Amino acid sequence: MTVRDILKMGDPRLLRVAQPVPAESFDSDALHLLVSDLFDTMHAVNGAGLAAPQIGVDLQLVIFGSNDRNPRYPDRPLVPITVLCNPVITPLSADEEEDWEGCLSVPGLRGVVPRWSRIRYTGFDQYGDAIDRTVEGFHARVVQHECDHLIGKLYPMRVRDFTRFGFTEVLFPGIAANEDD
Repeated sequence: MTVRDILKMGDPRLLRVAQPVPAESFDSDALHLLVSDLFDTMHAVNGAGLAAPQIGVDLQLVIFGSNDRNPRYPDRPLVPITVLCNPVITPLSADEEEDWEGCLSVPGLRGVVPRWSRIRYTGFDQYGDAIDRTVEGFHARVVQHECDHLIGKLYPMRVRDFTRFGFTEVLFPGIAANEDD
């Protein structure tokens, strides 16, 4: 098990646009090891997802999902375990939903973020097999949040109303103990 350090907001590496995973890297030992490290790191801090740039790796690779309820998001539905390389997100309508988000790179804070309510995402898994899903709700939110990391965006950059942004321990004391501060 390898738990990597997660970069925190303020680190300039989080603001870069990530590079595509090269086709020759699919199904390689190096990519499998990176995916394993991402999952080990995400699970160690109760994350709902994690992007390679959050551990300092400049690749278009995100992981998300779980078979169990996430203690940081206890009331949210399960999202299937997914490895997604070189993702493309297409909104399926202009409809947005606002909901609370947190981020492992912005520990201890939560904010209300608008996201497209229904999306299609495509890309590849670590073996190079195509992924093409249409999703909505929390699943769509998680995908959009993680993919934002690939274009150098952190969720506070999407907050529109800063009266709904603050410390988890104040806003949600019941789940604050599950945050990685």
